[in-house]
Amino acid sequence: MLSVISYPVFGLSIIFALVLSISLFPLAWLEFRPEWLGLMVFYWTFRAPAQFGILLAWSLGLLLDVLEATPLGVNAMAMGLVAFLVLTIHQRLRMFPLPQQCLMVFLLLGINQMLVHFIKQLLGADNAGFGYLWPALTSAVIWPFVCVLLDNLNRKLG
Repeated sequence: MLSVISYPVFGLSIIFALVLSISLFPLAWLEFRPEWLGLMVFYWTFRAPAQFGILLAWSLGLLLDVLEATPLGVNAMAMGLVAFLVLTIHQRLRMFPLPQQCLMVFLLLGINQMLVHFIKQLLGADNAGFGYLWPALTSAVIWPFVCVLLDNLNRKLG
């Protein structure tokens, strides 16, 4: 848990995550794109649970729904769920070493991806298989870099 959070780092990281979430990738890489906003929700809920909660995560998910032109509330509900799950285990997460944190990122963002996939299936999408879990895996792989980068920026500017 951070003693002081830098609100400019917070704001810029959220904006950067939203931009990366809608940025253009080659079609072959599109299914492997990390869940950037999910990573930021995980990080800020984990590091600053008093300042970043379920309502803010839900609002950011709603903004992502608008940016991605997905049915309204799909990502909002998923981000709120991720924030809730991180809030329930953030005390234990602080004790975990980085590889175990990567596993938790994979599990929680995998739940996020499963929920979004399930709702899209209910609404008529025809995407079958487990390919929707690739973003959770790539997010878990880049978690150590994101965590160290944001921790360093927050310490220097906070």
